[in-house]
Amino acid sequence: MANPTGQQFEIVRGNARAVVTEIGAGLRAFEIGGVPYLETFDAGARPPKGAGQILLPWPNRTKAAQWTYQGEKQQLEVTEEARGNAIHGLTRHREWTLVEHAESSITFEIDVEEQPGWPVPLHARITYDLAPRELTVTHEIRNEGESSIGVGVGAHPYFRIGDVPTDELTLTLPATRVRPYAADEQLPYADERDATGEYDFRDGKVLAEVDLDTAFGGLVPGDDGRFHHVLSHGDRGVDVWAGPDFRWVQVFTPADLVGRGRAVAIEPMTCPADALNSGTDLVELDPGTSWTGSWGVKVHG
Repeated sequence: MANPTGQQFEIVRGNARAVVTEIGAGLRAFEIGGVPYLETFDAGARPPKGAGQILLPWPNRTKAAQWTYQGEKQQLEVTEEARGNAIHGLTRHREWTLVEHAESSITFEIDVEEQPGWPVPLHARITYDLAPRELTVTHEIRNEGESSIGVGVGAHPYFRIGDVPTDELTLTLPATRVRPYAADEQLPYADERDATGEYDFRDGKVLAEVDLDTAFGGLVPGDDGRFHHVLSHGDRGVDVWAGPDFRWVQVFTPADLVGRGRAVAIEPMTCPADALNSGTDLVELDPGTSWTGSWGVKVHG
């Protein structure tokens, strides 16, 4: 069987190291001094629960795999069969083209062709760039078609701090709004509400106390204009930062990912679930125009 992630590409800067996959241009590993800060998986395995994958031209789910573009119904492939939805875009299982591979950075690109359910062609690039204690991920999307369209971008990394159990980590989010999970619905996210009580992470919560598959919005930027989603344990921390267009973050805490027990995905997203239908925070691209946005992870302690 062919390797479901294709070739593996390593980048290095000092004692920082990351591994990016050819298929999906996903992030498979990130470590500093041999200490892992990303949940990884075997190079010959399919990414478990979307681990490290890049989600475009929409993140999360499109309800019933249907949406309307310029008055015409669009039917996407159903890729979440249990609920009948289309999930996580069109590129995560495709081979991306390597553009440049330097010692500490790597760039891939891919064309999203006009196809059933997606009426406007796009061109996308992604660059991973290592600093001594930081990884920056930069996305670029260009509208190659003849009409405008709204797009979304997301990523699906699961973070850790070395061998510290996930339940002992504290999660802090700058979120004032939330769309909780509602397991009995086809599109399993309830209406947006204030992030209060169990959904208020502004002062941090220990992950042993929470169970999340939840979209957070109303993000408040830091002094640098970025949003900061932080995992911490004592004086050690992982700052998952995102640029101003990444107005949402999905947090997912599955019971197990790779046999290490509970895991935590912190997913920067430009828009929430079902944005192709709602239009919420889509990036609008006119013909021939491009959008660029970045997120990253910085290690402290």
